[in-house]
Amino acid sequence: MQGDIAKSKRKGKAGAQVPVVAVLIAAAGDSTRMGRNVPKPYQKLGDQAILRRSVKAFLDHPQVTAVRVIQRKGDDRYYREAMQGVHLLPPVTGGATRQESVYLGLKSLEHLAPDYVLIHDAARPLVSAALIRRVIEALAEYPAVIPGIPEVDTVKEVIDGQVTQTLRRETLVRAQTPQGFHFATIWDAHQRAQGQNLTDDAAIAEAAGINVQVVQGEVSNFKLTGPEDIKEAERMIQASKAAAAMAQETRMGMGVDVHAYAEINEDWDGMLKLCGVEVPYERALRGHSDADVGLHALVDALLGAVAAGDIGQHFPPSDPQWEGADSAVFVAGALEQVKAKGGRVQQVDITLICEAPKISPYREAMQQRVAALLGVAPERVNIKATTTEGLGFTGRREGIAAQAIATVVMG
Repeated sequence: MQGDIAKSKRKGKAGAQVPVVAVLIAAAGDSTRMGRNVPKPYQKLGDQAILRRSVKAFLDHPQVTAVRVIQRKGDDRYYREAMQGVHLLPPVTGGATRQESVYLGLKSLEHLAPDYVLIHDAARPLVSAALIRRVIEALAEYPAVIPGIPEVDTVKEVIDGQVTQTLRRETLVRAQTPQGFHFATIWDAHQRAQGQNLTDDAAIAEAAGINVQVVQGEVSNFKLTGPEDIKEAERMIQASKAAAAMAQETRMGMGVDVHAYAEINEDWDGMLKLCGVEVPYERALRGHSDADVGLHALVDALLGAVAAGDIGQHFPPSDPQWEGADSAVFVAGALEQVKAKGGRVQQVDITLICEAPKISPYREAMQQRVAALLGVAPERVNIKATTTEGLGFTGRREGIAAQAIATVVMG
């Protein structure tokens, strides 16, 4: 997709056309205020370069089609190191001013003819997916869109150290990026504005008589200009990680099931169903469904982890549709309950309790089968067996019991 955005419009739901959205990341400035040898876009923010974080915010966005960086002349080595393993359009070298750099970026996209273009400062690496979406969606109605933060402080105009007037803060916003435009509109405006050295692309649009719409910006989308800004951004990243970790709540559920042995009849095929696997044995288990005691315990464990009742509530034995049913159907139903509540299965542990048959020859097959039913890796499923040393109904070989524990991560 990165190399071919000029193709026909993508189709969305109900055949609707989806706009092609290109992004230019401006990283061609001198960045002298950072006070370090490495250019600002390539300094580390946490474990990644600032530029890489900015690029990834757009590459990972489902509404963005292609991303290109406008780099400073001579930064090739830094760029290659920072963008290693990241697939995007080849960079273009910028000019002496920001306006000239963006002009060259737009020119590089001319033959690709995207519908929209977003122009973003590399030094705003904490831009959120929600903000990107707001700008893109507003472009369906307006030719130019910028995010802005309402001014909360009193702002004075000062000339030669003296206040000349107090500006009405109610009418002021602090402009941010990404600034979004209909590509043909801003490309035409840039061509007409060459040599004016305007401060941002919205100013170029304004000079061309284009109405610029403001959408809500974000305080976290601030521009990194000095070392203290990097420290603040790192603090915000760590706080975000901690909040995400807390949101991923881990829950556990336990299930227990028992099935007695049944009288053998002429339909008996000599196989027990345990954890989804047929096991040869001399006796059958009695149950309304296939009497898979291991899967029944698993179903109750899954339902318990998300507080969704029990197997009898969802698949009552009084319902004739479940007569002789494969218990895999019950597992699928319980898994739907887990997913509906925002959970995903992390690990399950099932214990079969019986004197016979021997479980060990079939343990790996059971592990593989349960993993397939849950859509998890086999190493996230544990199957084990034990006896009761001849005690109780299992010790007397009157039936088989099972216990299961399911760990589910929410969020």
